[in-house]
Amino acid sequence: MNKHIEIVKKWIADKNSVDDKELIANRQSAYDSDAAATYAYRMQIKAAFHAADAAAAASAVDADDTQAVYWVKKYESLV
Repeated sequence: MNKHIEIVKKWIADKNSVDDKELIANRQSAYDSDAAATYAYRMQIKAAFHAADAAAAASAVDADDTQAVYWVKKYESLV
């Protein structure tokens, strides 16, 4: 289980369950994890980062979650 993906999945299921500040913090945390990750784990963290980034961006502009859903599925295909 990846905490970054879990937050994004929670947001996808209910947009009001995660606020913008939490999504932005999640994006930064995923980015920080990627910087410290080993190569083997990096692809999973990158997918988590992209999902977190897409969710934060979508929430900030009240857009749809298409990109976040894509990256969650990408992550799940890697694990």
